[in-house]
Amino acid sequence: MVFPNLKFEDFLHPRPKPTGIDVQCKLQHFAIITYAIDPACFNDIIPPRFKLDTIEYQGKEQVLMSVVPFINVDFSSAVFPFPNFSMGQTDYRVYVIDQHTQERCVWFLGTTLDSWTLIVPRYLWQLPWQSAVFNFECHQDEYGYYKQYKMQTQSAWANAELQLTQSKDDPWNYTGFPDLESHLVYLTHPLAGFYHRRDGKLGTYRVWHDRLQLKPAQLLHAKFDLLDRLNWVSFEDQLNPYSVLIEPINEFTIYLPPQVIQ
Repeated sequence: MVFPNLKFEDFLHPRPKPTGIDVQCKLQHFAIITYAIDPACFNDIIPPRFKLDTIEYQGKEQVLMSVVPFINVDFSSAVFPFPNFSMGQTDYRVYVIDQHTQERCVWFLGTTLDSWTLIVPRYLWQLPWQSAVFNFECHQDEYGYYKQYKMQTQSAWANAELQLTQSKDDPWNYTGFPDLESHLVYLTHPLAGFYHRRDGKLGTYRVWHDRLQLKPAQLLHAKFDLLDRLNWVSFEDQLNPYSVLIEPINEFTIYLPPQVIQ
């Protein structure tokens, strides 16, 4: 299979004006730890409307799945004066194509959140979000590279441990893509997310952000209970990710409320 060339110029667009309860936030210590997985793992999860956005990797058709931890800082209304919140979060997502629109997007397998505000997405909007307690210990050098990136999550649904380090010499890996830009568009620029709501219905929401500026890093340790429990990636294989990327901070707009697709 040949993966198409993707160009940021075809995906970047001005920010749609926020209204209502739309949210503006900065995501600090934003990391994307990605694994190449057998697409069959998701046969019973992804609805027929979507197809997995696969690549050829190590002689097989594979789909990429990412663990995305970060700290929400300055989480607040994008429209009205409102208190700011800070909270740890990790998204578990796999990359798909919406066959109704041909848009490249992500399927959210679930999210952990460290905040009392979880009651809104979990119970009001029925998002597949779970309670967690986070601890980040991150230190950067004078050039902004991470001398230490440690994250630990305590959660009944998805305990996690992660340790990364970074230098200017860390190599890029974009095997399976025609070039680095295609790889970065795929991993960093899906603006629509879909998921099974807690009531079983199909839900979606959209975000906007400018081009992200992630750089490669090295994984020293990872232990994601969810990936091992569901037989997606064993603890042993979690130590050999497809790629690891970090950006110290970026800015997102989240368009709310999420929508239910009938």
